[in-house]
Amino acid sequence: MSDTPKSVSGNSNRKAELLSTTVEHIDITSFDARPIIDAMGKMSFTSRDLARATRIYNQMLEDKDCTIFLVIAGSTSAGGCMDLYAELIRSNMVDCVVATGATIVDMDFFEGLGHKHYQALEIPDDDTLRSLYIDRIYDTYIDEEQLQDCDFTINRIANELEPKAYSSRAFIREMGKYLAQHGKKENSLVKLAYEHDVPIFCPAFVDSSAGFGLVKHQVDRMKEGKPYLMIDAVADFRELTDIKIKAGESGLLMVGGGVPKNFIQDTVVCAEILGHHDVAVHKYAVQITVADVRDGACSSSTLQEAASWGKVSTATEQMVFAEAGSVMPLLASDAYHREHWKSRTPRRWAKLFAD
Repeated sequence: MSDTPKSVSGNSNRKAELLSTTVEHIDITSFDARPIIDAMGKMSFTSRDLARATRIYNQMLEDKDCTIFLVIAGSTSAGGCMDLYAELIRSNMVDCVVATGATIVDMDFFEGLGHKHYQALEIPDDDTLRSLYIDRIYDTYIDEEQLQDCDFTINRIANELEPKAYSSRAFIREMGKYLAQHGKKENSLVKLAYEHDVPIFCPAFVDSSAGFGLVKHQVDRMKEGKPYLMIDAVADFRELTDIKIKAGESGLLMVGGGVPKNFIQDTVVCAEILGHHDVAVHKYAVQITVADVRDGACSSSTLQEAASWGKVSTATEQMVFAEAGSVMPLLASDAYHREHWKSRTPRRWAKLFAD
């Protein structure tokens, strides 16, 4: 790995043709989904589930004592929901984020640096894409050369920090600080979270573009005989549990599942193990997923199943089995236009930690 992104020779015209149409992220403030959600509430199947999930999210926003955790897995950020998530931060509609490294680094931070995701208007042979250094997420393209810039920016940030252990939250805060100073996009979740003191946790942080930059940081420092920084996954769990302990009542708005879903749910059990037996289960929970419930995986496990583990209340929960990119804009727009967020007190949980 050189000190600068690798250039690729090849058919530049063909690459430009394939990367000609950018993904345009949806703006939930530009349309009012309340009439649609109200109508869906009088229907059946997934429509009614979505309407109930939206009502629950509005309940979270109305509850003065509720800390709201936004939990993201999957590729909805690349697919057009990036500005949606940013607006939830800007409008004080979530208080903490737990997400995959891909969501935070490869997608949001990546665009914060000025890069784009592109619509795949055709699906050519993936070997052709590889020869052009184009990465594919279903029908979305990423320029690998631009993604390498993301890798190297993470490396530069790491090289400038004190060589010690950092939780993913602490390192992502440094990424937000970098974007606040050098970023090229206003609607960045990472940047806005830094500015609004909303902590972001990535329990599998190095399983992303950040991993490449951090590995290079460590290897280079080892060759030089110098100390290097590390990502402390245990600190992630401890810090997130600290927030749950101090928060009291809490609600989960979950897109997808996987590690972020289990990580935030486990804070209730961890708090109990630490002797905080008065910490309540998550009072509200919504999950949007397409995962099949029959395989026993975490992504598809129902919220009622989570109640058996002592993590989530069954009183106010809703599963929505739908592709999140098609329903999250409706849920978020409805909640935005009902304006319960305007009377919420910002939690600013990032201030709980002295970095």
